[in-house]
Amino acid sequence: MSDSAKERPRTDALRARLARLPRWWPLPACAALGVLAGAGYGVLQTPQYTATSYVVAVPQAKSDPASALGFAQAYGRVATQLAVLGDAQVAAGVSATELRDTVQVATSPDAPMIAISAVSAKPAAAAVTADAVARSLAKSANHSKDSTQVRLLTFSRALEPDAPSSLSTGVTTLVGGCAGGLLGGLALLVRPRGRAEATAGAAVPGPASALARSAAP
Repeated sequence: MSDSAKERPRTDALRARLARLPRWWPLPACAALGVLAGAGYGVLQTPQYTATSYVVAVPQAKSDPASALGFAQAYGRVATQLAVLGDAQVAAGVSATELRDTVQVATSPDAPMIAISAVSAKPAAAAVTADAVARSLAKSANHSKDSTQVRLLTFSRALEPDAPSSLSTGVTTLVGGCAGGLLGGLALLVRPRGRAEATAGAAVPGPASALARSAAP
């Protein structure tokens, strides 16, 4: 007997077992797989820490607060450029390319404030990187303070974070379970109905009326 002939009874038996399962079985199965995947990701991922340093734009004697706000927006856009990160890479101990990938800059539409956040696997490294980029940005901007009449000052230094900013294992497990449940629900929607369900749903002709039976020869 060939191998294909031996495998056919096993395949038929597996199909018969799957046919006896309730139609909604993909929903809990996918949800369970999502929970396992989310929990595994949460356990295996490297925790990431975020530290933030703040820089403020201060108008000089011949300037007004509105111009300081505009320059803060402009400096926030160039804070991750290589011209600024070139001076910060020495203090941070990483290359300018790595700094660009790990540093995020945000500005406020109402205040001349620039927030510089750095992400690292070590809390101390995140704080050092954020402070280094803040100092480098202030130094680069203050070279032209006589023409812009705006000076950048360090408003608040970055502190070492106490807790990671990355998702916890509980959150990743919950997200995985929800994603798995959603995929299971979609599988139920696109799953074709069985032949038995199609036959059961077919129209059944009604019985002949008593008048038709009496009129029959």
